[in-house]
Amino acid sequence: MSYIGTVKNGVVELPPEAKLREGEQVQVSPLAERKPMNERTRRLLEIAAKMPPLPSDFAEQHDHYIHGTPKR
Repeated sequence: MSYIGTVKNGVVELPPEAKLREGEQVQVSPLAERKPMNERTRRLLEIAAKMPPLPSDFAEQHDHYIHGTPKR
């Protein structure tokens, strides 16, 4: 069984469902390091975060929302 935790203030915090016995030895291996985000990607994500959410029926009615055809 394995869990993914997060390091906060030098301590690995595990999710609540991780039930380990006191004193149990564990092995910690960092996940692959993330590359820093380039400026263009950062700006695009900023713009996307400001967009209103898509309608709940967007996948089903995309022709209506993109091309203006009547809803089916």
